[in-house]
Amino acid sequence: MNQPAKTERQENWNPMSWQRRVALQQPHYEDGTELAHAIAELAQLPPLVTSWEVLGLKHALAEAQEGKRFLLQGGDCAESFADCTSPIISNRLKVLLQMSLVLVHGLKQPVLRVGRFAGQYAKPRSTDTETRDGVTLPSFRGDVVNGPEFTPEARRPDPQRLIRAHAHSALTMNFVRALIDGGFADLHHPEYWDLAWVEHSPLAAEYRRMVKGIGDSLRFMETLAGPIAGFTRVDFFTSHEALLLHYEQALTRQVPRHRGWFNLSTHFPWIGMRTAALDGAHVEYFRGIRNPIAVKIGPSVTAEQLLPLVEALNPEDEPGRLTLIHRMGHAQIGTALPPLLEAVKREGRRVLWVADPMHGNTESTSIGYKTRRFDNIRSELDQALDIHAAAGTRLGGVHLELTGEDVTECMGGARDLSEADLQRAYKSTVDPRLNYEQSLELAMLIVRKSGSMA
Repeated sequence: MNQPAKTERQENWNPMSWQRRVALQQPHYEDGTELAHAIAELAQLPPLVTSWEVLGLKHALAEAQEGKRFLLQGGDCAESFADCTSPIISNRLKVLLQMSLVLVHGLKQPVLRVGRFAGQYAKPRSTDTETRDGVTLPSFRGDVVNGPEFTPEARRPDPQRLIRAHAHSALTMNFVRALIDGGFADLHHPEYWDLAWVEHSPLAAEYRRMVKGIGDSLRFMETLAGPIAGFTRVDFFTSHEALLLHYEQALTRQVPRHRGWFNLSTHFPWIGMRTAALDGAHVEYFRGIRNPIAVKIGPSVTAEQLLPLVEALNPEDEPGRLTLIHRMGHAQIGTALPPLLEAVKREGRRVLWVADPMHGNTESTSIGYKTRRFDNIRSELDQALDIHAAAGTRLGGVHLELTGEDVTECMGGARDLSEADLQRAYKSTVDPRLNYEQSLELAMLIVRKSGSMA
């Protein structure tokens, strides 16, 4: 098989070339030899995903760019090793499947499901250290780096956690694949997806009416045409913020019969807002991998900053290559987003626009809980749909922090959770997540809004 010639950009890139640039949000490891040994061990471990899965996702994202699919990307703000259990993983998958069913039914188009898990163990931090009662220790950067307990032992960045993160990601991926291949996502049996704790949810009745309608339609079609195999399983992909570059480097591989390099730690890595500098290490790393990639963009980003970033990450304007995830905040999206949409549209660049209505709407309560108001999340998503419609562009997906657990971390929603409710079941060690009801309510909002705009 003839392989395309390398471009000049590929000639000047390798998985370690990022080390020549300034790398932000990286932990300080005390022992360089210990880190080197961990990276070497990680580089010998099997990959977590395959190149053909990566290219399959890229093709599906290209269809989403053309308006033929809708992207649903969701999961934990930061996974923890302790949450690598079958109930938590299956409940997380149930939420995404139920949301996708609502979206498929309402939008009348395929939904691309991407889990924000099986690798989301690192988190950026505002400061390198944290001080409590006069004691200063390294900030908690996620289980892949250190522990959340406020002790010198727990907060020491430990290179062996890179190996543990790979193991827990592999366990998660293996279980998700087994569930899906075993028929967990079979549309004939949506009762498999039920979450017992929400049986009396205000949204449960509406959701079950929808499921019944889909079931009746499916049985009618199969009466006419026989069993339809495509309804017994779904494609499912993983994503995480590729924050720790030593980890990503070690899992970046070349594969037979494909040119270039693939990040095989995940199907769909993204660059966070704090590490998206054009001349930074993360952009240098991302420009060389063949995966579809995404970039978070906030309200401070200008068109003059965004367009060179788009050029650096997708110089050949490949279909499905680049997704831009805007996270502006409900109060700023109206002024910050339109100039970016206009600039990218004017240049004719091919991108998938996705809304993250979570991260721009974080606040702290009077007693110290980080939370998000559901009304603000809903407002940002509602505005995003209007802004894209006015600009002649398309909002092709959503990116959400959510869980299938009975948590009370975001205020408002179907049960109108208050500040007092946060203390009842606040489990996140980093950012607040939507619970099942709030997630399903957002899916229904997208469907209703899209229907009214059709």
